[in-house]
Amino acid sequence: MKGFCEKAVASKFSCKTKSDSSNSEPQSSDTKLSKVSLWSSVFASAFSVFETNSESSPSASEKKAIDNGRNNGWTTAVRKVVTGVSMRRIQERVLGTSKTGISSSTSDIWLLGLCYKISQEESSNHASSSNGLAEFEQDFSSRILMTYRKGFEAIGDSKLTSDVNWGCMLRSSQMLVAQALLLHRMGRSWRKTSHKPMDQDYIEILHHFGDSKASAFSIHNILQAGKAYGLAAGSWVGPYAMCRSWETLARSKREETDLECQSLPMAIYIVSGDEDGERGGAPVVYIEEASRHCLEFSKGQVDWTPILLLVPLVLGLEKVNPRYIPSLAATFTFPQSLGILGGKPGASTYIVGVQDEKAFYLDPHEAQSVVDIRRENLEADTSSYHCNIIRHICLDSIDPSLAIGFYCRDKDDFDDFCIRASKLADKSNGAPLFTVAHIHSLPKPISCSDGMDDCSGFREDDSFDVVSNKGAEGYEHEHEDDWQLL
Repeated sequence: MKGFCEKAVASKFSCKTKSDSSNSEPQSSDTKLSKVSLWSSVFASAFSVFETNSESSPSASEKKAIDNGRNNGWTTAVRKVVTGVSMRRIQERVLGTSKTGISSSTSDIWLLGLCYKISQEESSNHASSSNGLAEFEQDFSSRILMTYRKGFEAIGDSKLTSDVNWGCMLRSSQMLVAQALLLHRMGRSWRKTSHKPMDQDYIEILHHFGDSKASAFSIHNILQAGKAYGLAAGSWVGPYAMCRSWETLARSKREETDLECQSLPMAIYIVSGDEDGERGGAPVVYIEEASRHCLEFSKGQVDWTPILLLVPLVLGLEKVNPRYIPSLAATFTFPQSLGILGGKPGASTYIVGVQDEKAFYLDPHEAQSVVDIRRENLEADTSSYHCNIIRHICLDSIDPSLAIGFYCRDKDDFDDFCIRASKLADKSNGAPLFTVAHIHSLPKPISCSDGMDDCSGFREDDSFDVVSNKGAEGYEHEHEDDWQLL
């Protein structure tokens, strides 16, 4: 782990963008103005290609004809963008020109907890028969891809039958949860094959993410569960609200007494502050809290169950503070890794791996027709749920508002995660992504010597049984930002 972090620092992150910010600590997590500005420039540039350029001065009649033509041109342009024809161009303006493939680097590739070693021969030849690269490519293409869909049943009263241009964060979150289900049902060694009939568990997972209210984790049901956190059809949503919405949705689906028959057969723990706002400093994974979530999920049947950890964070203002990048990259070395919900402002992706300064991701920004995967159809065409194109962006250019996911199969797996997380925090040079502690400290009793008339009460103590985090000044920030600002 130490070597990995030091190597990430040594690379100096050569893919720096022009908007590189300083290493100073962020003072606010409000990125709305920058996002509005970004989208304004995006649409202005996307539409500029439809403008007519003329070096000569037209006559009055010609100018009227040109104006009419321009109006029609703008109408056509807007229609094309809204219907998704220009979506890839807009995405490239936000994410940058799509970079695909694997570079000539011989550095290790980490993909959701697995390491792929690339030899000099492999990096130079890119031979499909090369073990490291071939295994990485097979693993990458076996991850479940969720993209924009069009033609599904209308979402509530919105009459929307497509999530093109607004559903990328929801699709990214679906991919992360689908990976958790793959780990739980199939194991990390599972790879997609072309052989049919397909595995029942695999088809069952895809069925859960169908685009109708009948599917447990459809976009329809996620939006319904997230109403309290501002989710609405046609609107973009941030990582914190997305994590809380999944927590609400998972609880609403707990109907079966048999834990394995649950749509999401695992407890879910949002490693963050209270529901209304967040405290400054790194969030804390409380072992006691994780145990409570497991007990609650099992309805008291067992002490420990599989658990999904979601850690929403804000790691800077306009971009990730460089201090956090080594730790962010190192989370992909955890066997429990589920990747990151991240991307650039207004364009969420599902980041699944790293190599040097590059982050490999699955891209939801492709509009595909709706597909109905039925439980009993083991011959279904699932090709639209996988991708062979390996895309990457610079790790230091992703949006600082993100969420990290982890899946722990049992108590031993959770203990292993806690050990790794604690070591990573110790090596973070004072900038941990999150820390680990056993319990919250208990409230302190009020002494009669304090001059209080009522000695039976308790004074609440905001302190925690952990090492103090920088940025947590000992006072409460009520109704602060919706994510964890570091």
